[in-house]
Amino acid sequence: MLKLIYFMKDYKKESILGPIFKLIEAILELFIPIVMAKIIDIGVYNKDINYVFKMGGVLILLGAIGLIFAIICQYYASIASQGAGTSIRSKLYKHINGLSYSEIDKIGTPTLITRLVNDINQIQTGIAMLIRLGTRSPFIIIGSIIMALLIDLKLSIIFLIATPLIALVIYLVMSKSLPLYKVIQEKLDSLSLITRENLEGARVIKAFSKEESEKSRFEKSAIDLANTSINVGKISAILNPITYMIMNLAIIAILWFGGINVNIGSLTQGEVIAFINYITQILLSLIVFSQLIVILTKGATSANRVLEILNINTSIMDNKETLTNKVKNNDSLIEFKNVSFSYEESNEYSLKDINFKINKNETIGIIGGTGSGKSTLINLIPRFYDVSKGEILVKGINVKDYKLNSLRKLIGIVPQKAVLFKGSILDNLKWGNENATINEIEDALNISQSSSFINSLPDKYNAKVMQGGKNFSGGQKQRLTIARALVRNPEILILDDSSSALDFATDAALRKNLKENTKDMTVLIVSQRASSIMNSDKIIVLDNGEIAGIGTHDYLLKNCEVYSEIYSSQLNN
Repeated sequence: MLKLIYFMKDYKKESILGPIFKLIEAILELFIPIVMAKIIDIGVYNKDINYVFKMGGVLILLGAIGLIFAIICQYYASIASQGAGTSIRSKLYKHINGLSYSEIDKIGTPTLITRLVNDINQIQTGIAMLIRLGTRSPFIIIGSIIMALLIDLKLSIIFLIATPLIALVIYLVMSKSLPLYKVIQEKLDSLSLITRENLEGARVIKAFSKEESEKSRFEKSAIDLANTSINVGKISAILNPITYMIMNLAIIAILWFGGINVNIGSLTQGEVIAFINYITQILLSLIVFSQLIVILTKGATSANRVLEILNINTSIMDNKETLTNKVKNNDSLIEFKNVSFSYEESNEYSLKDINFKINKNETIGIIGGTGSGKSTLINLIPRFYDVSKGEILVKGINVKDYKLNSLRKLIGIVPQKAVLFKGSILDNLKWGNENATINEIEDALNISQSSSFINSLPDKYNAKVMQGGKNFSGGQKQRLTIARALVRNPEILILDDSSSALDFATDAALRKNLKENTKDMTVLIVSQRASSIMNSDKIIVLDNGEIAGIGTHDYLLKNCEVYSEIYSSQLNN
């Protein structure tokens, strides 16, 4: 957790003053038993009402001042913990956004969400409690023992016996319970994964009538989490009975031996009461301190989980600027040179020895069977993944020599899964170009065949988009994501099977409009349908990660068996 101290740099004042105010409150609290002893020994013993009221006023004053200091400490602790938590969360979110597809795939989305939300909440709580109780509890424990020693050295032996016993009980309980808190966080990750899968796949679950099995799966994970939490609770439940038993035995011993000393005149009744107050303070402070240890342990576990992510370096290293001095003599816009690629922890290449060139303003079709590597191939161009072997050139420059932002500004990509964001249609369309004019947006909507259904909406461009675009059909979402890419007016447009949800008539109209209105744009169309790419200037056929053929539709029908089989099977259907 100390490794995250960097995020406290803007809250030095709060981190220093908070504990100081809490320390002053603890000092005032240590004087309360002494004042009580004076009230009993002088005011009550002499039946001096005025003295009782006067010292009672001192007690109220000590309490009021202590309360003010405690509130100030709480205020500073809130500022420091919430501020540091916000900084950590922002840093973590920024870091996650800087990771490549490879790291995101490996880590998993559910655990990232848990770490962004739950773990950082634990860190915030840990920081707040450390500022509030980190100095107070140890000071009260040590201070109470010293004050007791000053009152009566012999009777303080009871303190010196009881305090280590209570501390030992707390240590034994904590040593058993603390390791389980890490297990709880891991089980929370598992529960988050199931929750995310169920919420995102709600339609599939209902379609296959798997509600009961998924409820059972969720319940099993929830019960597993609950059982672990209950086990921690059972262990922690031992703490209070044993510590209170030790404390009560200590109080009995104080009353017993204190009473003897009162009888012989070596101790007053008020001092005995002060002893009891001090041992009560010690017990309460030890219990609070044990809870502080639990909170700090949770915070430390969460801090380590956050640091695990922050310590992951992206495999896609960005450049400060595009290295134009590395331009190679090349007339083509995109070139793959001996490219091979394998996913992390995979022993097989998903793409092997890929070589081809794409010229400016060409329309390129990419086709192949399921798992042939079509999406993998186009994901290498904007550098979502880095090639394992070979190199990819865009405008004669290796994609690794581009500044990522500069490279991706050249490209408009429509992914397989159409994703829209909560807001309005206009907000979503302007993602690619914030300064896009209404005319540019209208042109993009016309090309993508989106105008008809948008104009039928009451609010048109200002129509609300629900989370994930769930208030639109699959085809409507695909057309809007195509329009979003077109609004960017990129040099390279990549459509990754982005018309799969469209009917044949709409798909044909879309392709016709793309052909007529994107003459200054190089278009790559990934599709399962031969009809969607048959009119392309060039078609790349993939089979099991290798190029099976490159050429026009007519050429491939005669010379590429894989393409001929795909076309024939679809034609017959």
